[in-house]
Amino acid sequence: MLPLSGNSSPAEHHPKKFKSSELFDKKNAFNSLLQQFHHQQSRLWLLLVILSLQILLLFTIRFLPLPLPPALSSSTNRLRRFPSVAVVSSAAADECKNGRIFVYDLPSAFNKDILENCDNLNPWSSSCRAMANGGFGQRADSLAGIIPENLLPSWYWTDQFVTEIIFHNRIVKHKCRVSEPELATAFYIPFYAGLAVGKFLWTNSTVEDRDQHCRMILRWLADQEYYKKSNGWDHFITMGRITWDFRRSKDKDWGSECIYLPGMRNITRLLIERNPWDYFDVGVPYPTGFHPRGQDDVTAWQDFVRTRRRTHLFCFAGATRAAFGNDFRAVLLDQCRNSTAEKCRVVDCAGSRCTNGTSAILETFLSSDFCLQPRGDSFTRRSIFDCMIAGAIPVFFWRRTAYYQYEWFLPSEPGSYSVFIDRNAVKNGTASIEAVLERFSREEVREMRERVIESIPKLVYGTGGVRDAFDVAVDGVLRRFKEQNEWGYKWK
Repeated sequence: MLPLSGNSSPAEHHPKKFKSSELFDKKNAFNSLLQQFHHQQSRLWLLLVILSLQILLLFTIRFLPLPLPPALSSSTNRLRRFPSVAVVSSAAADECKNGRIFVYDLPSAFNKDILENCDNLNPWSSSCRAMANGGFGQRADSLAGIIPENLLPSWYWTDQFVTEIIFHNRIVKHKCRVSEPELATAFYIPFYAGLAVGKFLWTNSTVEDRDQHCRMILRWLADQEYYKKSNGWDHFITMGRITWDFRRSKDKDWGSECIYLPGMRNITRLLIERNPWDYFDVGVPYPTGFHPRGQDDVTAWQDFVRTRRRTHLFCFAGATRAAFGNDFRAVLLDQCRNSTAEKCRVVDCAGSRCTNGTSAILETFLSSDFCLQPRGDSFTRRSIFDCMIAGAIPVFFWRRTAYYQYEWFLPSEPGSYSVFIDRNAVKNGTASIEAVLERFSREEVREMRERVIESIPKLVYGTGGVRDAFDVAVDGVLRRFKEQNEWGYKWK
């Protein structure tokens, strides 16, 4: 192995050169060899010449001193300071070819203190159990007998608004994380924006209450050297709610105005629902209850859902929205309940019966070929991912529910893994959901299900050992930042 230090001469680590007399003797020997074979056939003579030249060349090269590569012969202090980044194997360098990440060590008010006050994160009950186990929540022991026993430790009752915790726990262990900001090409802000604002969304809070944490973090960032250098273009953050919770345009409206504040404009934001017309919004999957411990868990789960016997054509898990006029969910429930031969299975989630998932929901998705996915309170809903994790094929009625949201995570051809039905045709009675779904042959259903099953690793948040939704998101951000620099696509 070559020395890392530049203090030693290369000559100390290699044999000395031939002396000139030794080279001269070898030349005479070579000439004698030629004379000896002077009268031989020309073909044999030529062969010996070539062989002799090769031998001489090999001996000469062997004893020449080799210079140190430039990367190792300079910047010795930098290598000693951070060898895990400056000196890397070709495999490690390839893994981080799109860049490296610096994670800000924020004041505890922006993350740790928020978690420690988990009793006050929503106005109805404590969130501490939901925040346990690194944001995964409580273990889903009640799923015993429904899923394979060896996979039970990978299942939890996970809240849908915990991506900030999950990303923070994973990114501090990321293979491309660096501890010196000058080596980074991306800067992660572990601010729990969604948890901070969530407690104020359902109470008579003031706009100052809803905006206070976001204004505080932007003031803090404004003093950071690398934020000032890029004006936020190489910074990213996870905001664990839908984008509309951070887009208040008037004081009387819902949510905070965090995204509309000037300092947030150029920061890339990972959200469970994005604004499709905002470049800086990136949609990431809602957390589900499945958190695989590695590739073995993923493979075992894929095999389980692939071979599962499905007894229903389609299903719907949800509740009506009495406050909404012409509620589309009520139409779906009617079609489901009126299906022939009980081809549709219903899970009525009225009230809070389906909060963070129930065994009834998982059983329903596992037993159905298709799952109906109308929009939720916003355009997306967590049920999309609960459904797909169970190997059921999603049926959409709004393109913004998935197709314009999760491009990094879902197959590029929507029709390869899902069904789209015009909601207006369902409302006016010209389209029967049951009739539409029955037109698919068993082979077409099998092919669509296989595309869903292939997508499962990119839809879950594991604990490492498999390329999951976290890895897809971070790789996508690094790739985006690299392209921004190459294209010069930035404004001030």
